[in-house]
Amino acid sequence: MSEKKILFLDVDGTLIDYEAKLPLSAEKAVNMARENGHLVYICTGCSKAEILQRDFRTMQLDGMIGANGGYVEDNGEVLLHQSISLEDVRHIVDWCNQRHIGFYLEANSGMYINDYFLTDGPEAMAKYVLGKGKKIEDIEAFKSNSVNQYIHLPTEQLYRDDVNKVSFVLHSYQDHLDSIKEFPDLIANTWGGKDEQALFGDLGPKGITKRHAIEVLLNHLKMDASDAIAFGDAKIDLSMFECCGYNVAMGNGGKEIKEAADYITTDVNDDGLYNAFKYLKLI
Repeated sequence: MSEKKILFLDVDGTLIDYEAKLPLSAEKAVNMARENGHLVYICTGCSKAEILQRDFRTMQLDGMIGANGGYVEDNGEVLLHQSISLEDVRHIVDWCNQRHIGFYLEANSGMYINDYFLTDGPEAMAKYVLGKGKKIEDIEAFKSNSVNQYIHLPTEQLYRDDVNKVSFVLHSYQDHLDSIKEFPDLIANTWGGKDEQALFGDLGPKGITKRHAIEVLLNHLKMDASDAIAFGDAKIDLSMFECCGYNVAMGNGGKEIKEAADYITTDVNDDGLYNAFKYLKLI
């Protein structure tokens, strides 16, 4: 694979580990691949504000797909940005508050939380990290720090028109099922811990997928899907796999993503990305 390729990297569990740390080998692999003329984009459920909080050290990227496909950026140029309507955001905020559910609004400007997330969020985030096999030495300190990246606002300031996606803590799986009925014009997903246990629900605009975003970017760059390689670890990454010419699952990935992959590399913290790039002769 010496000809120019375009690489799409999921972030959590693929590029970085579940403690949001970038392995040195992954940083090296990305920089080397770009030096060899390949293009590298992250393709994540996170919004831009969340990505800007990550410590990517010296790693350079060509752009990003965020909000599970709702936002596409190429070298600083915004190609696509589809947000949830103010009316729908108001509906979601009120629905969650009525059910005493903690949520965060994901916008490019920041991540905004309600009162209930101050109690719901730390517990759910701890379950998420522990479920991915990580050890938390001081659980109370972890919970206390887990909300530092969010901006707590009163309800009237949560009615916003710049929201890409909303994630909310599931008190039970029924909350997700009820959200499907309550918001028929939005797409409802779940995400979470071990074996993708449903810890959070999320809501976003219909028609928005990682696949659609990749197609928008490929069309803009005038590149073919056969030159695209996707790297992922979770069920949400399957839509990437549907449109890329070659697909790599992480060793720490779930059953479904591994079954759909052309190649399974090692775990994210066992030089997974570097080993895959080496195998594919990208570096």
